[in-house]
Amino acid sequence: MEFFLRAQFLIPLISVLALFPLSESNNNQFCDATNIYEDSECNVMSSVSSKILIKGGTVVNAHHKEVADVYIEDGTIVAVQPNIKVGDAIKVIDATGKFVMPGGIDPHTHLAMEFMGSETIDDFFSGQAAALAGGTTMHIDFVIPVDGSLSAGYEAYVEKAKRSCMDYGFHMAITKWNETVSEEMEIMVKEKGINSFKFFLAYKGSFMVNDELLMEGLKKCKSLGALAMVHAENGDAVFEGQKRMIELGITGPEGHALSRPPVLEGEATARAIRLASFVNTPLYVVHVMSIDAMEEIARARKSGQRVVGEPVVSGLLLNDSVLWDPDFHFAARYVMSPPIRAAGHGTALQAALAAGVLQLVGTDHCTFNSTQKALGIGDFRKIPNGVNGMEERMHLVWDTMVASGQISVTDYVRITSTECARIFNIYPRKGAILVGSDADIIILNPNSSFKISSKSHHYRTDTNVYEGWTGKGKVETTIAGGRVVWENDELKVIPGAGKYIEMPPFSYLFDGIDKADAEYLSSLRAPIKRSTT
Repeated sequence: MEFFLRAQFLIPLISVLALFPLSESNNNQFCDATNIYEDSECNVMSSVSSKILIKGGTVVNAHHKEVADVYIEDGTIVAVQPNIKVGDAIKVIDATGKFVMPGGIDPHTHLAMEFMGSETIDDFFSGQAAALAGGTTMHIDFVIPVDGSLSAGYEAYVEKAKRSCMDYGFHMAITKWNETVSEEMEIMVKEKGINSFKFFLAYKGSFMVNDELLMEGLKKCKSLGALAMVHAENGDAVFEGQKRMIELGITGPEGHALSRPPVLEGEATARAIRLASFVNTPLYVVHVMSIDAMEEIARARKSGQRVVGEPVVSGLLLNDSVLWDPDFHFAARYVMSPPIRAAGHGTALQAALAAGVLQLVGTDHCTFNSTQKALGIGDFRKIPNGVNGMEERMHLVWDTMVASGQISVTDYVRITSTECARIFNIYPRKGAILVGSDADIIILNPNSSFKISSKSHHYRTDTNVYEGWTGKGKVETTIAGGRVVWENDELKVIPGAGKYIEMPPFSYLFDGIDKADAEYLSSLRAPIKRSTT
């Protein structure tokens, strides 16, 4: 195989060293300054060929699968049909007996985020590189405002994302409300390609918004055709629960789960759903972790309300017994919010995902190393919240949902890629293997096995919450933007090669909203004209 290094990356080694800051926790295979020019597992070069033919695989879209070839030129899918013939100079990948699918899209990540007195250990290069090794070819990260300013937050994240090696988009968090924020929301939608805004109902004293702010935000989202998203936990009650645990002398990681039980997630989910119904705007509930929240979503969807439920991999697979481990460092790695729940919640969420009650799978990837997690020794409230998932998501969802027989391979494509693209209005450019779509493609071998380990993952963190997990179904090849970036267990990525994907407003979730509003107004039978005499 031939390789090339783009001219703009032929820079002095000292500059390259600056691009790859080393972490004392970095004991894994993540590419650092010592190996970036070597023929190593993480090579910063990519395939020279801009023309690729994938032959003989089963091409899977959310609506259909067929045995066909896929021909790629210059980052775009040019043909999908049987028996495509090409010349000798074109790279050919044999996918016989394997599934050829759209690359995964992770709707929920936090890279290089400042949070709880620290900053997530994975930045836009390391997190994305790991994601590519796991078959995800795009993600949507959350921009955090700077002192409430959306514009300042956006500019900060543009800077953070300069070293991106795969395509990405932005959500925007709303942490305060005034006329300036309202005006900036309009700028974000109309000029910056952001079509979703997140409201935290938790994290009292920092990100949390009250119901008045949420109502204003919901109304503004509706007017802009932007999707309102909520982190649904009752922040006031969580604050009280935390105080209660400390008073009881429960200061370890188990106190985190005990202070914010499922009922508080269910309450906040129900409240957000009802307020969204009152405004008549679509709602997206991030990281659904409990039966309580899932049942509120199911009830709303059954009534016809447009509510999207996003479980995350940790909530589907893990249970909270790990938080009671006597080793603080082991238990702390699993602290996230909402918390990982007791056994039974995960299987119920899997069933809801299979039944269509929940629509797509994210990760809430938000990684901190052991040193950072140790900030909470003696007080669970100070443990930085977050777990990994960008590299593992595609494998674990396949093993848990497809290999087990819970969903079909077409449903797998829907919940890991296509539905995300549709919700955020970038389909069929993303989330499909169709003529004209971006060449973001994975080749998955259902007969190959995978094993997860912090010693072989591509993150900067020194732990992995799925340590030792094995399963069937391995992503053997990842193609991003028409480049082979993962093949033969080798990662070949270019800092700066990723593109920012603008996401236009008014996705399919807004279809018919105006008609529903008109029907509501006509149903009021008001105002009544009354005599004043």
